[in-house]
Amino acid sequence: MLLSGERHEQTGQLAVILDAYNDFYPFDISTLNLIEPLRTLRIMHHAAWIARRWNDPAFPTAFPTFDSVNYWSKHVLELREQLALLDDPPLTYL
Repeated sequence: MLLSGERHEQTGQLAVILDAYNDFYPFDISTLNLIEPLRTLRIMHHAAWIARRWNDPAFPTAFPTFDSVNYWSKHVLELREQLALLDDPPLTYL
C-alpha cells in the first residue's frame, strides 16, 4: 500500500522504505515476490468487504458508486492490470 506509480518509482520508494526498515530489523528480500499477490488480494478483499456490509445504511452513502456499472468496470480493469503485474518479475532492492 506504500508503493505507487510506475515500476521505477515503486523501486525508489521501496529502497527508501527498506533502508529505514533495515535500521531496525533485517528485511527478508525473498518476500518481495509477495507484493503484487498481496496487493491483488487487498483489492478483491476491499470490494468483498463492501459487498458484505452493503445492507448497512452507512455503506451506500460511503460508497455511492459501488452498485454501478462504472464501479465494476473499473474494478475489473484494475484486476486485469494486476494480472499483468503478477506476470512481471518482482520488484528488486539493491
